[in-house]
Amino acid sequence: MKFQYIFLLILSFVTSCKQTSKKEVITEKLSSLKEQPNILIILIDDAGYADFGFMGSEDLETPNIDKLAKSGVIFTDAHVTSTVCAPSRAGLMTGKYQQRFGFEANNTGYGDSGDIGLSDEVVTMADVFKANGYHTYALGKWHLGGHKSDHPNQRGFDEFFGFESGSRSYFPLLNPSKSKMLQHNGNRIKFEGYMTDVLTDQAVNYIQESKEHPFFMYLAYNAVHTPMQAKEEHLEKFKNHPKQKLAAMTWSLDENIGKIQQKLETLNIANNTLIYFLSDNGGAANNSSSNLPLKGWKGNKFEGGHRVPFIVSWPGEVKGNRTFNGLSSSLDIFTTSISAAQIRISEKLKLDGVNLLPYLKSEKIGNPHDKLFWRKLEESGARVGDYKLIRLQDYGYSLYNLRDDLGETKNLVKINSPKFDEILIELESWEKEIIKPLWVEDRNWMDVTYHIHERLMENKKVLYKNPSEMKKVKEENN
Repeated sequence: MKFQYIFLLILSFVTSCKQTSKKEVITEKLSSLKEQPNILIILIDDAGYADFGFMGSEDLETPNIDKLAKSGVIFTDAHVTSTVCAPSRAGLMTGKYQQRFGFEANNTGYGDSGDIGLSDEVVTMADVFKANGYHTYALGKWHLGGHKSDHPNQRGFDEFFGFESGSRSYFPLLNPSKSKMLQHNGNRIKFEGYMTDVLTDQAVNYIQESKEHPFFMYLAYNAVHTPMQAKEEHLEKFKNHPKQKLAAMTWSLDENIGKIQQKLETLNIANNTLIYFLSDNGGAANNSSSNLPLKGWKGNKFEGGHRVPFIVSWPGEVKGNRTFNGLSSSLDIFTTSISAAQIRISEKLKLDGVNLLPYLKSEKIGNPHDKLFWRKLEESGARVGDYKLIRLQDYGYSLYNLRDDLGETKNLVKINSPKFDEILIELESWEKEIIKPLWVEDRNWMDVTYHIHERLMENKKVLYKNPSEMKKVKEENN
C-alpha cells in the first residue's frame, strides 16, 4: 500500500501558558480515507454509574445500550476530567486537562469575565479529523462557549445541529434565547416533538450522507439532565415506577441509540465504526440517578462524581463481550481515535490521553494511566495506583485505598502518611503545569459544594445540595 502524506498547518496563536501554536500542529494521514473508521462519540448527560443494565441496573431498562456494551468492551474504572458538564466536555474535546487552558470552573465564564468559553488556542478532535478529510458533525449540547469563536463551526465541525447552553427544555420553546434555541449552523430550527428524538433523526441523516465517506460525529444528548421531561407514552409505560421520569427519559435515550445502531447496520458500516459511550460526569443529585456502589455524585471529587459508565465498541477490530478494569480516562478518546484512523499528530500538541487500542486488542495489559488528577476551584483530587487523595482548600485531606474501600469511607491520611505524602507531591507537581482558572462560579454554589465535600469527608449526612436548601437550613439554625 502506498502511503499518502498530508501535512496541515492549523491556525496560529500565542498563549501565555505555553500552548503549542496551531501552526505548529502537523497532522499526517497514513491511509486512504476508505480504509479509515467512522468515529462516533455518544456523550450523555448526568447519568448515574449504575443506571444501565450493563452496569447492573435492575430498575432501568436499556436493551439497546446493553447490546452496544455486548458488542464492545465495558470499562469499569473509567473517569472524566471534571465532575461537572462544561469542563468535562472541554477535556474530552481537546484530549488535554482543561485546567491547562484555564477552563476549570463550570459554565463558560462568570460575572465580569464575560463568556470566555473554549480557548481559541487549543486544537479539538474535530480540527484534526476535518483536516484529514473526515466529515465532522456535532449534535446536541455544546456548552463550550456562546461567543462566535467558540461556535462548533469554528472548532472543526462542518455541521452543528444542537444548542449552545448547558440545559434546555426537551420540548419546543416559543421564544428561545440564542443559547437555548435549537440551531443548524447558527440558524434557528423550529421543531416539533421531543429533543432526544430530534437529535437522533438528524444524526441518522448525517450518517446516511456519509455512508461512503468516513465521519467523525460528536452526539451529545442532553438526556438525562434536568428538566425531568419525558414523552407521555413513556410516562405511561413507567407510571408505577418509583423513578418514573428518569426511567422514561432513559428508555427514550435507549430507543434512540437503537436507531443509530440500526442505521449503521443497515448501511453495513457498523463493523468499521468506532463508538464511545459515556456520561459527562457522575449522576446528579436532582435526577434520581444512582452511582452505587460509589460515594458522591455530580459536582464532588468522590468516585460518584467522575467515575462513569464507559463503552468502547469497534466490532471489526476489537473483540466484544468483555470487561476492562484498567484505569482510563475520557482524555483517551482523542488519542485512541486518531490512532484508529492512522493519523499522526505532532508531539508538540502534547495530549494527556493514552491510546487504548493496544489494551483493547490485548497487546498490552495493566493500567493505561498510573495517575489522574482533578481540580475545580476549592476542591481537588488525585489518583495514583489504587490510592485516591481528596483535598478541600483550608479544610484538609482524605486518602482512600479504592481496591479495599471503593466506597471511600476509611480515611488513611494518618495511617499511611508515606502514601499521603507521595500523592500530595504528585498533585502539587501537576498543579505547576496548569494555569489559574479564567473564571469562577457563583459563591452560593461554591459554598454548597464546599459543604458537601466537608460532610462527605467526615462520612456525615449532607444537609443541603443546592443554594435554596442551604438558605433554608441556615435560617432554621439561626
